[in-house]
Amino acid sequence: MFKRLFGIALAFGMAATAPPALAASCAMRDTIIAKLQEAYSEELTFGGLQGVRGGQTVMEVWASNETGTFTVLLTHPNGVSCIVAAGTDFFQASPKEKAKGTAS
Repeated sequence: MFKRLFGIALAFGMAATAPPALAASCAMRDTIIAKLQEAYSEELTFGGLQGVRGGQTVMEVWASNETGTFTVLLTHPNGVSCIVAAGTDFFQASPKEKAKGTAS
């Protein structure tokens, strides 16, 4: 009984002291941008402001037509950026042309 209780306490204790998973994907914006440009040839494709509790963040999508990779960043006012999504097989959708003529 003591061994089982000790094992459970040890497992929960280790889980409680582990760093959060999201912390590994956050760093200063300049550091992340340099890595995206150097390692993946990604460039800023589009972005905008996103309202969140307590302020606004900048949402950016970085992508590369050369490598096909993309990364979605959220940058907080303090300059810390977090990668919220990343993937492969990036493509750009072309805007549809409006039909010419008059509506019926």
